[in-house]
Amino acid sequence: MKVACVGGGPAGLYFSILMKRQDPSHDITVYERNPAGSTYGWGVTYWGGLIEKLRRNDPESARAISESSVRWSDGTAHVRDRTTVHHGDEGFGIGRRGLLDLLADRAGSLGVRLEFEHTVDGAAEPPEADLVVACDGVGSGLRERHADHFGTESSAGRNMYIWLGTTKVFDSFTFAFVETEHGWIWCYGYGFSAEHSTCIVECSPATWQGLGLHRASEAEGLALLERLFAGPLDGHRLIGRSHTDGAAQWLNFRTLTNRTWYRGNLVLLGDAAHTTHYSIGAGTTLALEDAIALAGALRAHTDLRPALAHYERERKSALLPVQSAARYSAQWYENLPRYINLAPAHMFALLGQRHSPLLPHIPPQLYYRIDRAAEQLEPLRKLKRWLGPKVARSLHTRSGATRA
Repeated sequence: MKVACVGGGPAGLYFSILMKRQDPSHDITVYERNPAGSTYGWGVTYWGGLIEKLRRNDPESARAISESSVRWSDGTAHVRDRTTVHHGDEGFGIGRRGLLDLLADRAGSLGVRLEFEHTVDGAAEPPEADLVVACDGVGSGLRERHADHFGTESSAGRNMYIWLGTTKVFDSFTFAFVETEHGWIWCYGYGFSAEHSTCIVECSPATWQGLGLHRASEAEGLALLERLFAGPLDGHRLIGRSHTDGAAQWLNFRTLTNRTWYRGNLVLLGDAAHTTHYSIGAGTTLALEDAIALAGALRAHTDLRPALAHYERERKSALLPVQSAARYSAQWYENLPRYINLAPAHMFALLGQRHSPLLPHIPPQLYYRIDRAAEQLEPLRKLKRWLGPKVARSLHTRSGATRA
């Protein structure tokens, strides 16, 4: 099979690795518009369950990723001048650039052609191939060319966020909530190397404008954020971009879905097919799981159409509870004032429960008491699991919060 992967992110690179492992005679090219070694963002997170899946599919790349990752098991929340620490499941962080380099090296060693600085957009015909994989991100040009067919829908979240780096190396997954005269602003921080951490800052539009962040230059904005989060940062600086390719941007998160994921020999992978809010830390994991599912479907079916249909069904089904959890998680932060004045331990417990569909409809303190009681009685634990998304427990411990 001749395969063209448009986009050199984790999904496309890992899919090319799996296809070459299944059949070295596959002719596979990955087209990436950016230069080699160039990427946006800082570190990404994942959890032990992903590493086990990677080991089953390609032990060599799994070993390289695991060895290049940092680990944590605690979640720390700073609220005003109080700090709460809870123990959760082990989480991992790895630099996005490092992850891409590892996957690119592995793909190249298997005979995959990597074409950097090669743009394939919706204005031109896609490469000639038996299978064209659109893994070119949320703004996929290949998908947009046939947006009506795919049934693409995109909705923007209310809050503003910015993805930054810092020289502060967090030894736990860290949340910090700071009250200003214009409202609350908060950050999520996690280490991904011995020198750097990711720091995502979020706030409401009113707070963003009240603080003047909408008109501040990058340097002015970073200086203000460094002052606001001086405690958790321990005096360390924030960094906008790891490369000189423009300033870090304040954005509204876009949740993207598609009615169908394939058209003829064109199939969507990763963020081109779906996005989930960053607060559940699942984007990279879902992209790699897409790659595993697509390669598996192509192995199980000799004809392309049944293979792509199988892949779409499998991944849509797997995504339903995750997308539900992500939607409730985003809403929890959009309604932060509802929870922020609880006792710190209670507030952090509900931070860990933010994926629950019941939480928005029950007074927070009452929900907390019910949730604690449910942990003591097996029938209530079963009811809780039935009412909420099945992924709630794994997701909230993944994000560094306390056990539910």
